[in-house]
Amino acid sequence: MDGTFRHELSPDDDISKVLEKIIETSVNPDISSITISNQPRGNEVKISSLKGQTLKNLGLKHGDLIFVGYQSKAESSVANGNNPPSTSTSATASKEVAKRPWELVKEDPVDTYWRSQTGKIPRQRNPQLCKHAMNGMCDHCMPLEPYDAAYHKEHAIKHLSYHAYLQKITPKQTASASAHLPPLNPLSYKVKVPCPTGSHPSWPASICTACQPSSITLSSQQFRMVDHLEIASMEIVDRFLQAWRKTGLQRFGWLIGRYEPYDKVPMGVKAVVEAIYEPPQQGELDGLTLGWPWEEEGRIRHLCAEASTPLSIVGYIFTDLDPTPEDRTKNVYKRHPQSFYLSSLEAIFAATLQKANPTPSKSSPNGQYASRLVTAVLTATEDGQIDVSAYQVSEQAVAMVDADMIEASVEPGIVRVKEESREQDSARYIPDVFFTYKNEYGLEVKKTAKPCFPVEYLLVNVTHGFPQNPSPLFQSTKFAIENRPGIEDQTLDNVMGQLRRLEAPSLHPGNESYKKLELAKWLSDWHLVAFLETTQLLSPEDIKVMMRTVTSPNLLEDAKNIDPVLTTEGWNTLMTFTRESAPAPPSSSAPGQSSSGGHNDDFDIPPEVYDQIAAQEAASHGGSGGGGSGIRICPHCTFENDHGGDCDVCGLPL
Repeated sequence: MDGTFRHELSPDDDISKVLEKIIETSVNPDISSITISNQPRGNEVKISSLKGQTLKNLGLKHGDLIFVGYQSKAESSVANGNNPPSTSTSATASKEVAKRPWELVKEDPVDTYWRSQTGKIPRQRNPQLCKHAMNGMCDHCMPLEPYDAAYHKEHAIKHLSYHAYLQKITPKQTASASAHLPPLNPLSYKVKVPCPTGSHPSWPASICTACQPSSITLSSQQFRMVDHLEIASMEIVDRFLQAWRKTGLQRFGWLIGRYEPYDKVPMGVKAVVEAIYEPPQQGELDGLTLGWPWEEEGRIRHLCAEASTPLSIVGYIFTDLDPTPEDRTKNVYKRHPQSFYLSSLEAIFAATLQKANPTPSKSSPNGQYASRLVTAVLTATEDGQIDVSAYQVSEQAVAMVDADMIEASVEPGIVRVKEESREQDSARYIPDVFFTYKNEYGLEVKKTAKPCFPVEYLLVNVTHGFPQNPSPLFQSTKFAIENRPGIEDQTLDNVMGQLRRLEAPSLHPGNESYKKLELAKWLSDWHLVAFLETTQLLSPEDIKVMMRTVTSPNLLEDAKNIDPVLTTEGWNTLMTFTRESAPAPPSSSAPGQSSSGGHNDDFDIPPEVYDQIAAQEAASHGGSGGGGSGIRICPHCTFENDHGGDCDVCGLPL
C-alpha cells in the first residue's frame, strides 16, 4: 500500500491526468495493470479502458475517493514470463479496447424494456389532501418510486424487483455525468489469488486481510430476479404429472419459456412456462437420479431459440409427492413452516444451476449478475391436494456454494458449514458466518452459523399462478413425452400412423381444408417437434421453419398458416415414408359383403371405423381383465392397475 494522496484536478481534465498522478506517486507501476474503483474492494476497471473520458463524464466530483490498484513491472514480467510492456504498447492496447465489458452485453428483451421505462407508480388525486387544480400535482398524488417501501408493505410485496433495486442503488444521473461505473458488485467469498498486495505467497500457503474474504452475515435478500412464475396452461402440469400417476415415482423436468414484464410488482419480471422437457432420469419413490451434465442441453436451447417468440430454459420443476396411507387420493403435507420448503440439498443444487446460468447485465462490471433460473416443486398442500411452489436461492447462497463453503446435512432444513482446509487439492477458506433472528423477547440476536444454520436464510420466495385466459404458444400436448420408457414411447411409426389418420399425405399448400387446421394443431406440440429433430428426416432448416410456424400466435386462424411446413423438402420426405411405411388399415370388408376385389369402393368402410372398433375391443379386453395386457384403469384416480379388485393407489374398488 503506497498511501493516500490528494490531487487538484479540473472537472474537464482527461483521465490521462489522473494516470499521470498515479504514476508519480507509485513505485515502478506496470501501466497496463493499473485499475481504479470507487470502492475499496470490487468494481475495479482498467484505466486504459477509460481513455478519452473526462472526470465530469465519469461522474467524479470534488472530494471523491479513487482506489487504485496495480502491479509493479518486475512482478508483471515474472507473472507473464516476458519483458514488461512499454508505455507505447499500453497505449496501443487501450485503443483496441473500444468499449468497457458491461457495454458489450446484450440483455434480455424484458431488461431492455424496463431500462426504457421510469417505473414510477402512478397515484390518483387525493380528494381530502390535494388542494390544487386537476392538472396540478403535490406530494400526496405525485408518482412513487418503484422501490417505495410503504407501497410494498401495503401490497404485501416481500422483495423488490430487480430493476426497482437497480433504480434504488444507482446514483441519479445528470447531464454532466452521462457515464458511470456499474452499481452492482457480484458477491465472491473466495480468497483472492494472487494477493493484490503481492507481499506473500498465494493461498493456501499464506493469507492476509487484503486477499481473504470478509465475514458473512446472512440476511434476507432485498430483491429477486424473477417476481412471478406463470405456467401457460394447466395441461402442461397435468401431462407432467401423468408419469407419477402411473408409476408413483418422482419426476424432473426443465421449464421452457420466456421472460415478460409483470404488472403486479413495480418493474416486475415473470417467467412464462410454455413446455416441460424431461431429460433422462431414474425415478424413485422418495427421490430421483439425474444425469449431469445434461447432454441434450445444447440442442434443446438451440431449438427453443427458433420459436416465433424466442424461448429459453427459465427453470426446472420436480415432484415430491407421497400418498397418505389412510387415503391414497391425498398426499402427505411435508413442506410447511414447521418443516422445510426446500431441503439443504435442493438449495445447493439450485445454487449450482443458478451459478451456471447467469443473467446478462449492463449494471455489473463483468457483464453478468445473478440468475433468473426458477426452482418449482410440485408438492402437497395442507388439505392433501397438489400445488406448485416456486423459489430461488439468494446471491449469498450462490457465492457460498461457489466457494465450497456449505454442504447438505441429514436434516433437510439445516445447512452445514464445511471445515476449513489447507490441502493443496481441496483448499478452502471459511470466514466467520453469522445469522440474526428475533428471540422470545423480540430482540434481534446475532448467532454464529457454524457448524450449521437454517436453510430459510438462503431462499427467495417467488409467486406462481396460471393465466385467467390461457393462450399457450403450443396448441397441443398429446404427443408422447420423451424419456418415459415403458410409459410413453416416441416412435416414428406412431408419428406416421397419426399423420395417416389426419390424412396429411393428401394435404397440399394453397388449398383450404379443415383437416389442415387439425394437422396444424397436432404439429404444434413441443415434444413432437423435439422428437422430429432427432429423426434426421427433416433438415435443420426445415426444423427451424416448423418451429417458427407451429408457435405462431395466429396459427389456427387460417388453414394456410401451416403451408410453410408443407412446402419443405423434409416434410415431403416424411409424407413419402408415411404413404409407404405407415400401418395400413385392415383389409376385411363390411359385414355381409364379399371380400373379392369386385366390390364398389363407395361402400368401403372408412379407416376411422376400424380404428373405433379396435379401440372398443381393446377397452373391452382391459375391462374384463382376461385378455390383452389386463390393465385396469381406476375410475377414481386414473392409476393403471394390472389386476382386478381394489386400486393399488387409492384403495377404491375398480
